[in-house]
Amino acid sequence: MTSLQLAQNNQRQALEARFALRVTAAMSEREIDHDIAQRLRFAREGALARVQQARRAATSTPAFQVGGGSAAFGAPSWWLRLASIAPLMALALGLVLIDRIGQEEQIQAAAEIDAVLLADELPPRAYTDPGFGEFLKQPTP
Repeated sequence: MTSLQLAQNNQRQALEARFALRVTAAMSEREIDHDIAQRLRFAREGALARVQQARRAATSTPAFQVGGGSAAFGAPSWWLRLASIAPLMALALGLVLIDRIGQEEQIQAAAEIDAVLLADELPPRAYTDPGFGEFLKQPTP
């Protein structure tokens, strides 16, 4: 609140207090009928009960409740669940994509080796030679 709003609020409360003092002074000067006194008493008790209920509601309602899944901000509990699950889903998706990319690289490397072998003119005995693995590891020109 700004200082102007605080000053206006204080002034309004002062006026209400003066009005209440005048009303109570006027009521204490005269005798009130029993019926009117009872209605005033019931109205006062009802007003006090509403104030107490509002105070209890204000102190017992948390702004954010993790365990129960409800939020005073208006967000339903399924939004909170989705927000907590979304990072795990993103992590799992990232791991799956990394695995797929690794598999694709292995497939491409094997395909390149197969293409070199099929394009090269080697005798069939060369495939059983122990140095054949070294030949495959050499970069192609």
